[in-house]
Amino acid sequence: MNPKIFVGAAVAALALILGGILLVGPTETVSPQDDSSETQIIEQAKPLEIKLDDISISKISERSVTIEIAFEIFNPNPRSVIVQTMDYQLFETGYSESEQISGGQIGSRPQGMVEFGSNYYTLLGENSIVLRDKIILKNTGNTPDLWNDFEENTASWKVSGDVFYNLSSMTSGQENKLHFEFTK
Repeated sequence: MNPKIFVGAAVAALALILGGILLVGPTETVSPQDDSSETQIIEQAKPLEIKLDDISISKISERSVTIEIAFEIFNPNPRSVIVQTMDYQLFETGYSESEQISGGQIGSRPQGMVEFGSNYYTLLGENSIVLRDKIILKNTGNTPDLWNDFEENTASWKVSGDVFYNLSSMTSGQENKLHFEFTK
């Protein structure tokens, strides 16, 4: 038999299955608690709780410094939350007027209809996770006071940014944004 027939049949079967899923869609049955015409209140997500778990210099040389940063995120909601991204900016406030020295992003946001290899975090209800990142800064020689703070471990830090999250799935509820700022 011709293999194109089997491929065509497989594609048609997948199209039917996908069409059935899209046609039916998510269903939710709500049983009324009483006969009155009260409207149901949609439960809003409580904001996540974020804290700066750790920021430290793990490795330093004449040419570069490695800074490790960790954030603890707590979900106070009973339902799970999907943490898409955490964008942050890192400032060293000890040697000048709070100049940004780096920044980063942990996680990824969906782009388009299908996302392969998504890098987001599912945070179960009433649990926490720790998100970590490493920052490697090159010594350009232009900031000797900053490098001196690194070598003597006297750097004072300010970290600010935003966390983007949804309730339980990428398609349910709206995207939530939480701004944070820490000094250490």
